[in-house]
Amino acid sequence: MNQDPLKIVIIDHEQLFHNTYETYFDSFLEYALKGVYPTIKDALCAYDHIFPDVIFSEIALPDRCGIESIPLFREKDPDVKIIMLSSSNDFELIKKAFKFGANGYVTKPLNERSLFNSLDAVEREGATLSSDIAKMIISIFQRKSRQYFSERENQVIDYLCQGATYKTIAEKLFVTTSAVNFHIQNIYLKLDVNSKSEALSKLQELEYA
Repeated sequence: MNQDPLKIVIIDHEQLFHNTYETYFDSFLEYALKGVYPTIKDALCAYDHIFPDVIFSEIALPDRCGIESIPLFREKDPDVKIIMLSSSNDFELIKKAFKFGANGYVTKPLNERSLFNSLDAVEREGATLSSDIAKMIISIFQRKSRQYFSERENQVIDYLCQGATYKTIAEKLFVTTSAVNFHIQNIYLKLDVNSKSEALSKLQELEYA
């Protein structure tokens, strides 16, 4: 039995991107774009006619802050997934988004693949992070907890923070990609992070660290 596509709403004040979003979703079978709105007010007015599964909301909007508007959508549906969009990867802003209950944070500009990957991650794991933000998280934990990792694990973290791929790290360390993956799994285990959703919990803990 075929499952109905998940309903997606996007809130982005840059009208120039609205047609681009629609073009991207034309190629997605699993996700259906039900509306693109320039303001929180417009999205809230249409909400009850759509009941979206996932909302992408820009942070800087003309009528109000996208982060501070998260509770307004949670009042309508506590289970709706909300992903913040921003051109900024400022860590304080990221922490604020997760503190307000965001399910993800994705840096702009989006392309077709990053949009699909974000949706896929939030559907499968309950959360999504841009790769640049994931690397930032690892870097912050590296500074806070470097002593908890082995020498080899710290080497892997250093390369990850430089943006290296598993293949590049393997070549630099003269090991197999399977070995790199093994070290990365150990790193996440030591952080008590087994999924992206747990990584978000770690971010919230940093608010009080």
